[in-house]
Amino acid sequence: MTRLDHTLSALRQSGRSGLVTYFAAGDPDSGSCLALLRGLPEAGADVIELGMPFSDPVADGPILQRANARALAGGQTLKRTLALVRDFRASEKDTPLVLMGYLNPILRHGAGAFMADAAAAGVDGLIIIDLPIEHAGEIGREARTHGVHLIRMSAPTSEDARLAQLLADASGFVYHIMLAGTTGAALPDERRIARDLDRLRAHTRLPVAAGFGVRSPEAARLVGRHADLVAVGSRLAEVLAERGVAGALDEVRGLAAALRR
Repeated sequence: MTRLDHTLSALRQSGRSGLVTYFAAGDPDSGSCLALLRGLPEAGADVIELGMPFSDPVADGPILQRANARALAGGQTLKRTLALVRDFRASEKDTPLVLMGYLNPILRHGAGAFMADAAAAGVDGLIIIDLPIEHAGEIGREARTHGVHLIRMSAPTSEDARLAQLLADASGFVYHIMLAGTTGAALPDERRIARDLDRLRAHTRLPVAAGFGVRSPEAARLVGRHADLVAVGSRLAEVLAERGVAGALDEVRGLAAALRR
């Protein structure tokens, strides 16, 4: 059983939703980002998503675009992101870490080499935001070869036939985008969230993470009534920019507490 599988199983047995926290690697700088990563498990993050900064993050709203820009301006690269994971794993062996980003840097690195390097660094899963079905075969094979979960994404606009294709090679969990737009937009109403997640679960037995739009402990609790995992990104990046690492960890504690009530 992988680190991610173990965490998801423990959450299922506990009967609560888990917290997935997203930060861009290297934001605001490499040292601060490492300190943040090391503080997340104690603050209550069940799964850590680490963004691989990219110059054209088309799915990201203004807050995460600025986080990407800060990281890139500081010299963050894919190799430095993997080094950051290795440094994190030197002291933290239990909390699963998932890389999230775009296809182009992975292809430039080479899919097989990337998966090998990611697995060696201690990466547990991978979310590729713009991974088309046509490229999923090679990526999926390399991920399985190296023991990295390929986590697929769904959206309210995903048709049933396409969901079946998208989820055919998925593992770990499914990341459901709750709104058709960029990160940081307003949360849909609860009935729509419930309806969309029920439809998704008709196509998969994997745990479901729901993200895009969660900006408060109250929103996290609402989404957690329906999703196995609640993903928060834009709000945390906003707090990190305004209040630094300590403020971001405080925000994580509040979100985690809301899901444990």
